[in-house]
Amino acid sequence: MKSDLTAELHRAKETVFLIDDDEMVADVSELILKNSGYDVVSAKSGKEAIEVYKENHSRIDMVILDMILPDMGGGDTYDRLKEINPGVKVLLASGYDIDYQGRDIMERGCDGFIQKPFNMNELLEKVRGILTSK
Repeated sequence: MKSDLTAELHRAKETVFLIDDDEMVADVSELILKNSGYDVVSAKSGKEAIEVYKENHSRIDMVILDMILPDMGGGDTYDRLKEINPGVKVLLASGYDIDYQGRDIMERGCDGFIQKPFNMNELLEKVRGILTSK
């Protein structure tokens, strides 16, 4: 029997923008999100993410942002996303501890942090928590 949280997670209808250059992490995260009902848009670099977000931000409900990206770091990418949409909801993801650049991004208004490697339940709980917050 599924828990109430699991049942709620599987009813997801939002769109999540996944920004991660690690192909394995991106593929597994996308699979987890899609299997839970989310639509997923993705990018593999900061510059690509900004272009994709400019064109799609009206349909994106939240962003999962890797902190370390090629060509534009997570902090700069976060700032650019906020310029496009000041109300953007962002979950910062990193293999590094939050004290490595993450705390600074969190203090600028980022909505949450998840440490890699994370498991399916951790990811889904963080995403749902951010989507249901004000």
